[in-house]
Amino acid sequence: MKREKITFKGSQNTELSAEIHFPADDYPHNYIVFAHCFTCNKNLNAVRNIILGLTKKGFAVLSFDFTGLGQSEGDFADSNFSSNIEDIVLASEYLEKKYSSPTMLVGHSLGGAAVLIAAAKIDSVKAIATIGAPAQPDHVIHLIKNKKEEIIESGEAEVNIGGRSFKIKKQFLDDLQSKDNLSKIEELRKSILILHSPQDETVDISNAAAIYERAHHPKSFISLDQADHLLSEKEDSIYSGEVIASWAKRYVQFNKQSKISTDSQTVAFIGGKDQIYTTQIIAEGHHLVADEPEKVGGNNFGTSPYGLLTSALAACTAITLRMYANRKNWEVDEILVHVDHNQRYDKDSKDCESSDSKITFFDRTIEINGNLDDEQKKRLIEIANKCPVHKTLESKIKVETKEKDNN
Repeated sequence: MKREKITFKGSQNTELSAEIHFPADDYPHNYIVFAHCFTCNKNLNAVRNIILGLTKKGFAVLSFDFTGLGQSEGDFADSNFSSNIEDIVLASEYLEKKYSSPTMLVGHSLGGAAVLIAAAKIDSVKAIATIGAPAQPDHVIHLIKNKKEEIIESGEAEVNIGGRSFKIKKQFLDDLQSKDNLSKIEELRKSILILHSPQDETVDISNAAAIYERAHHPKSFISLDQADHLLSEKEDSIYSGEVIASWAKRYVQFNKQSKISTDSQTVAFIGGKDQIYTTQIIAEGHHLVADEPEKVGGNNFGTSPYGLLTSALAACTAITLRMYANRKNWEVDEILVHVDHNQRYDKDSKDCESSDSKITFFDRTIEINGNLDDEQKKRLIEIANKCPVHKTLESKIKVETKEKDNN
């Protein structure tokens, strides 16, 4: 995904650091503002994975650091829940001026509580998704309970949260305790998706129940079973992003047009070095993701290039067999084509010591289930060799490469 670094003025007149993540074709159908958790920042791995799940489905996502966190200016001690809400509104206004008004807000933990309130202030927002959000913002006070009395008596205190030290002022506590999110949720008339883990030890799942009970329909709940509060497992954060994107289809307009200028059947896009090997692909109008396994340094967000190649052979074989069986009116219930790719010495080679004698093999195993006799099955195995991709792989191939002239 393409990423653009920006800054915008926050509620305390300081520059807030932000990034806008775009889909592969650089032409999003909708814009989202993402609000991170209490004392987190936009670079948290879980945040990036959630955003990837959204951009894969054509969304653009603005993610930013709240005041005094990450790369944003200002003093965290001077921020509070109210300023977080206002910063979300200002992020939305930035999108409206520079790109397009956001139609959706997504928030994690306290960021989820904030987007529920901010949504009422942004007319363009039609849908909200929360992940592990507290029902009331003062829930986070339990994270600093051992310093609460000191903060009240002295006006401020240094608090250790997640191994990092933060200065918390009394105004922060006062602001949290002055807010009644649940009454605001009752007034909200926007689509809501609540994602929460039953095993969340930071924000109990009863918070999700309270939000759901007060919210009006359309409202949905997704259980993130076995996930922790920070979505530390990559699978949990990717799943969350993909689920939110799929759910949103019912509540925001998807007017998708592609900005990619190409006369080719396929285009692949890879971003900056932080994307490592994750590659977005538009193939004949369909969006795919290619990657490499983690063991070779990839993110494993999609199949490898060779995985795509073996998939092409397997799919073409299955389609070829289905077309033939249908034309013959044979009773074939299902076809499974298993393909493995590797390089090894040809058993007929006279020079097995030379690396040049290694050749590429595609080992294909076919399962055909149906009411067929042995002759019919034998004929289908023969037909498999007539698959067009099979023929292409065995034919003489030449790849011609040139640089595109964008002038």
